[in-house]
Parts: sequence; structure tokens; C-alpha cells
Amino acid sequence: MTNGQYNAALSLFFVSYAGFEPLTNVLLKRLRPSIFIPAIMVSYSGVASTQVMLMHIYQVLWGIVMCFMGFVHNFSGLAAARFFLGVAEAGLFPGVNYYLSCWYKRSELGIRAAVFFSAAALAGSFGGLLAAAIALMDGIGGKKGWAWIFILEGLATVLIGGVSYWMVHDFPDEAKFLSDDDRLRVLRRLKSDGQSSAEHEEFKMSYFWASVKDWKTWAFAVVYMGCDGALYSFSLFLPTIVQELGYASTKANLLSVPPYAAAAVLTILIGWLADRTNQRGWCNIGVSLIGITGFSMLLGAPTKSTGIKYAGTFLGAMGIYPCVANTISWAANNSEGVYKRGVTLGFVIGWGNLNGIVSSNIYQAKDKPNYRPGHAVVLAYMVVFLLGGSLFTHFMLISENKKRLAGKKDHLIAGKTDSEIELMGDKKPSFIYTV
Repeated sequence: MTNGQYNAALSLFFVSYAGFEPLTNVLLKRLRPSIFIPAIMVSYSGVASTQVMLMHIYQVLWGIVMCFMGFVHNFSGLAAARFFLGVAEAGLFPGVNYYLSCWYKRSELGIRAAVFFSAAALAGSFGGLLAAAIALMDGIGGKKGWAWIFILEGLATVLIGGVSYWMVHDFPDEAKFLSDDDRLRVLRRLKSDGQSSAEHEEFKMSYFWASVKDWKTWAFAVVYMGCDGALYSFSLFLPTIVQELGYASTKANLLSVPPYAAAAVLTILIGWLADRTNQRGWCNIGVSLIGITGFSMLLGAPTKSTGIKYAGTFLGAMGIYPCVANTISWAANNSEGVYKRGVTLGFVIGWGNLNGIVSSNIYQAKDKPNYRPGHAVVLAYMVVFLLGGSLFTHFMLISENKKRLAGKKDHLIAGKTDSEIELMGDKKPSFIYTV
């Protein structure tokens, strides 16, 4: 397989992954989390309903497609597997963040989103260790070591997905594990935070268009583009970058572990700090400067300065991962109404993931060992979209809050009933944005 075919196979995943994400949060709300989230992970039996039968497509695709990637023998097979893997996986990340936003107050979401996303950083960390260990199975059953990585990780997804059916509960107004008193207490907390998550909504296309026409949707999409484009570049090519520092493949996988571990720790710390201060914009701005420093080191370091380059990977990871979780929490905090928030998160995350197509093609074999064009593109993403977008969004939200607190938006609710005002979501003047 040529380098061009390899990059094309990587890119195909992001086409389907990004394309299906805006739809999946609507499905999550309509099909219930206890069905949808396990469904997109693995096939399970014993549930009989038309909706669940439709979701069996997702059940089979994620766990089984991952396994089948270990059996591909040519570019066509790999391309097909990557495309359908994107279809199946599209619902998880936006779905889980949306689900968490419907359970917790805005000032409580950041740490929980950070803990969830830090699992991705830890997965990258342990993924390096697992890849090094599983690669030793090379030749067993006539399979290459890389094939066993897909097969075993796919089987693990099947097992975890099956167990998660009994662990995932529905939205607060429908959660069966809560007593009536506990359910009322949860709904009261959300109501006091001004969240429509506490009310039952029926889907209307007006919620979709409200998200599309909201400038914040696209502002957060640009910010998320800055960290997600950098994220995929980093995660896809970190072992290659480390290998070019002069280490063998197995040792390169092992040396890719510490940057991920450091990123996981900082992700949780920033989630906690942003919740406490309600300053998600400044957290993004500060952390992005760490990542910009790291990729500047990778871009400018001399060829043989392995220590500088390896230190740059630490700063790069620590400047990317916290911003991903923080940006999603920031977008969720400032989009009210359960369906509007779901669509908004789908667009924000989908647009960010679409940039994985760029990320898959900027690190070319012809550019080794320094990969300067790839590092330059990632650096531009972080400076223009992540840092620049965060600054723009932060100060725009501050300006909007000042207008609301000064009463300059009160005319929007003139003549409306309480229920009509509530349906305005984040457009009602009493809703103060998280900056």
C-alpha cells in the first residue's frame, strides 16, 4: 500500500465520522441513552423494539468492523472498514458530552467532560503499551502483529459495550434508577440553573434551525477545529514522530506513553479550574499557548536535537487535550434547550472532526525526519483557530452579557408568556453566558 493510499484510508474515516455526528444527538434523545450508547458500541440480544432493531446497524459496525480491520488484505477492504467505522463511532463523543450536559449544572460539566475525555488521552497512553505488547503476537494464526491489535481491541469493545447496557441510565426525567424524590431533586437543580434539560421537549425543526442560525455554533466550531485538527495530527503520527527521533518501532510506542499521561492529568486539572472560575475562555487561551510553544519547538529544533523535540511532544499534548474537553463544555454551557444543544454539539464536533481529513495528509514520508510542513500546519491551526477563535468568542460573550445585564435585551421578551420566554433558551435576556 502506498503512502497516498494509507492517508486516503485515514481520511475516509473522518468523512463518515463528521457527516453523521449532527444526527446522532437527535437519535440519542429520541431513542434514550440506555439504548443508544451501548448500541453504537456492540451488538447485544434480548431487546425487542423497532427502534433498537434499527440501531443494530451501529451495534455490529463498531465492535465487529474494528475486528474485521484485522482481516483486510488490500486498500479497498481497509477503505471500506474505515468508512463504516466512522459511521458507527460518530455517536459516542458528541453523545456522551450531550448526555452529561443534560444531567449536570453548567458549573459542574467541565470536570466531568474532562474526566471522560482524559480517558482518550489515557487510551492513547495505554494504546502505545498495548501496541508494543500485541505486536509480539506477530505470526500467531498467520496474522501480522498489527492485525491482532485491531482484532483484540475490537473484541474488547464488544465486551465493554455489552456490559454498559446495564450501566447507562436515561435522562433525568426518565431515569428508572432514581426514586420519585431523587428525580424531582435532580430536575430542581437543573431548573435552578436555567436549564431546559429539566423539561420534556418534542423535537421540532425549529430547534435545528435555531442552532444553525446561532453565531455561537460556528464560533465554537472554529475553536474546536483548532484543537481537533491538532489532536488528530498528534495522535495519528506521534509514534512516527518519536520513531524519527532514532528509536525502534516498539520503543517509539513506549515513549509515546508519557506525553499522553501528562495531557490526561492537565485535562482534569483544567476541567476543575474552569468549573470553579467559570472562565472557560481564559483556560482555553492559556492552555493553547502551551501547545503553541510545543509545536514551535518541534518546528524549529535542529534535526539531531531529540531532547528538544521530545519535550515539544509533551507540551504539544498538554496544549491540545485540555482544550478539547473545555471547548465542548464551553459550547454546551452556552446553548440552551436539549435539542438545540444536541444539534449544536453535533455541528461543533462534526466540523472539528472533518478537519481530520487535513490532519491525515500533512505528515508525509517525504518530509521526514523533521516533518516541518506538518508541524507548521498544526501550529497555524492552534494560533489562528484555537487561540484566535477563543479570544474572539470570549470577548463576544462578555459583550453580550454586558448588554443583557444592562437591560438592552429586555425588549425581546415584551408581551411573551413565561412558557414562551422559557422556550427562548439561551436567547432569553436572563440567560448569562459562560465566558
